[in-house]
Amino acid sequence: MVAQKTFKYGLLALFVAATLTGCGLDGENGPQGEQGAQGPQGDPGTDGQPGADGQDGTDASNGISLAVVGRAGLGVSGAAEIVQYHAATQTIYATNGETNSIGVIDASNLTAVEMADPINTANLAVASLALPTEADGNALGGVTSIAISGDLMAVAMTADNKTDNGYVLFYNGLDNAAPAFLDAVEVGALPDMVTFTPNGAKVLVALEGEPSDDYTVDPVGGVAVIDILASGENAETADIVGFDSFNAQKTDLEAMGMHFPNPEGQTINGVAITTSVAQDLEPEYITTTDTTAYITLQENNGVAVLDLETLSVDIVGLGFKNWSGLNIDVQENGAVSFGQYEGLYGVYMPDTISHYEWKGATFLVTANEGDAREYFFDVTPFDEATCLAAGDVVEFDEDDGCLAYTDEVKVKDLTAEPGSPLEALQMNGEADDLRVTQALGDADNDGEYDNAYAYGARSFTIWDQNGLVVFDSGDDFERITASVYGAQFNNTDDENASDDRSENKGPEPEALTVGTIGDRTYAFIGLERMGGVMVYDVTNPYDVNFVDYVNNRGLTEGLVVGDAGMGDLAPESLVIVNAEDSPTDTPLLLVGSEVSGTVTIWSITER
Repeated sequence: MVAQKTFKYGLLALFVAATLTGCGLDGENGPQGEQGAQGPQGDPGTDGQPGADGQDGTDASNGISLAVVGRAGLGVSGAAEIVQYHAATQTIYATNGETNSIGVIDASNLTAVEMADPINTANLAVASLALPTEADGNALGGVTSIAISGDLMAVAMTADNKTDNGYVLFYNGLDNAAPAFLDAVEVGALPDMVTFTPNGAKVLVALEGEPSDDYTVDPVGGVAVIDILASGENAETADIVGFDSFNAQKTDLEAMGMHFPNPEGQTINGVAITTSVAQDLEPEYITTTDTTAYITLQENNGVAVLDLETLSVDIVGLGFKNWSGLNIDVQENGAVSFGQYEGLYGVYMPDTISHYEWKGATFLVTANEGDAREYFFDVTPFDEATCLAAGDVVEFDEDDGCLAYTDEVKVKDLTAEPGSPLEALQMNGEADDLRVTQALGDADNDGEYDNAYAYGARSFTIWDQNGLVVFDSGDDFERITASVYGAQFNNTDDENASDDRSENKGPEPEALTVGTIGDRTYAFIGLERMGGVMVYDVTNPYDVNFVDYVNNRGLTEGLVVGDAGMGDLAPESLVIVNAEDSPTDTPLLLVGSEVSGTVTIWSITER
């Protein structure tokens, strides 16, 4: 009996196992039965143990606010183009191209009290450091740029003849507030911007190499690299990095969106003009890490990338901005007249460039001013007949002389390809007087243009390390200034004439710096013509936000440069001073305004 009972249990277990595996003992699988009704819900389980506390969140940014706390006047228009700050002595240095000197401003007693009337008053005195008139027996021209690192100051100066080699002058003694001439190093033609690497180990100089006024002499552009020795002194010679290796790559560079306007093929003053890529490239501004420098090639719409270890260089073309979906004012009619235009593009042509890091990657930031080429020269006697006899001269102007070359024309002066976007743009008529380049837009070189290309982009742009646009401020600058000033927007920088730059380059963003305030990163962009500084939070380059616009300028109609009430005109350079280096214990923004010849100090406060 026990054995029989055991057998029955074993057979039942085998049947259950076969059912669970979906297989019969001997035959095929049977059809699946209908699903049974859902059983009642079980009782809730007991609560689990509390999880660990999460990390503290990041405080939201409420932005920053700016107020003028200091101002100094260098006395003449054309001064205060480039400013620098010496942290140890809390001293501001500013170039003065009109008097060939450097303004020295002691800011050590500055307070955080906002000035009551910063447009008309100054609360800081200016001393002057005279610069030499020659170096190595060669006559010097004017000062173009300065840079400071520790106790050392580098000063860029052109030759008296701008197509000859210029120099970088070195001064030490800044820590004792007593700059003393140290040495002069010969570089290339027209040194236009000088900077130190962050570690102070090298000085870099943008050699613009502009041609002579009649374009018959055109030096090559390049970058000078001067080592700073362990002793703190400069090397006696500079390494010059040029662009000869790109002479055979013009077509490839143009395909990347670069721009090479020049009078090649013309004969002027008996000289047949020929221009290589190395001659045509004109470095404008430099931003640098300890190992890599980025150089704007403004007139050519590109950026050069220089490896500071190998001194090898590459070039990236920047392409063009399509205005068809953005607002732009192209009419000087005394009103805000925004339109959107098919067939109209902007050529970025950045002036100032800066950089910062996000997630370990480098991002470039550019102020997209734009710049046409225009070269006038004098003749004797000064008349039209003598001018036109000089060769393939474009025209004679009683004020400026003989026009050897310009790539600038008006939209209405271009010959449009039938059925092209340019033809429709010309039929619309609103952009007729907008200045554009005739060196772009005629892809098949048949003399008929498909599109119009205006100078600059009226914006600032963030680029990734591949040369791709991450962010562009679009039409912000014009929309914001139009909202604030109405028809007084797009003003020029030496008189209050209202809406007189719309047919040119609009507000002309030129100056730029990037700095960290608290835990946020901000871009500050100076508008050369309209004046003032735009502020954006660029902490995340993929989530950029407008923060503020400040402008220490008076806009009473009819005032001109030099009149009371004009304020600061044409910001050319911007410098951030960190709170730990500031006399007010708050971050500062230094603004050098060339046309008004003023240096203005803005206190920055986190909101």
